[in-house]
Amino acid sequence: MTAAPPPDLDLRGTPCPLNFVRTRLALERLTPGDRLVVWLDAGEPDQLVTEGIAAAGHGVERQAPVAGAVQLTITRA
Repeated sequence: MTAAPPPDLDLRGTPCPLNFVRTRLALERLTPGDRLVVWLDAGEPDQLVTEGIAAAGHGVERQAPVAGAVQLTITRA
């Protein structure tokens, strides 16, 4: 079993929409094809960031929630 990669951004406990803004800013520093690993609280933060990032055309892989948190691996478009 391989361990999950360490998060590039740990936004657990960060309120909406600040978590989305921080994720978007981190993506802007990457080149197309680069990946960003983000941890968010499950529920509304997960939903808003996932939908917003996907709507912007980036790839989003979502892991099942663990202890109230969700890991997203985002591939910059």
